[in-house]
Amino acid sequence: MPSDPSKPFAAAMDQARQAGEEFTKMFSAMKLPAAPNMDALLAAQKRNREAMSAASRIAIEGAQAVARRQSEIMQQTMTEMGDSIRALSAAEAPQDKAAAQAELLKRAYERAVANTKELSDLIQQANGEALGQLNQRFTEAMDEMKALVAQAGGKV
Repeated sequence: MPSDPSKPFAAAMDQARQAGEEFTKMFSAMKLPAAPNMDALLAAQKRNREAMSAASRIAIEGAQAVARRQSEIMQQTMTEMGDSIRALSAAEAPQDKAAAQAELLKRAYERAVANTKELSDLIQQANGEALGQLNQRFTEAMDEMKALVAQAGGKV
């Protein structure tokens, strides 16, 4: 007489039922903290998203300001280059041309350094403002979370 094929299945089902009962007993014995105020939690998350959006907007506006200034610098450089070519072509003696070239190179270098510093300052300012926005919100969020946990009866 062949063995009953449903016996292993029945045994597995019995084991699963017992494991489920043990899990339920264990879970019900756990002392979980009270749930936080969901409205306050959702409001805090909304403020987090708003802070991220504001920081992104500041960074984008900073990038746009840098791009505008780079364009202005390029236009200014092209205009000055035309003026320089005209000034060099007006000089007749080789010594005069060499002196004019040296002076033009010196001024171009000084402008390039000043322009680079200006662009760097613009970038640093925008990044600082964006980071300041995020740091402020992070501090506020931590205070809000402490308050929510305290309201729910937990300890922080």
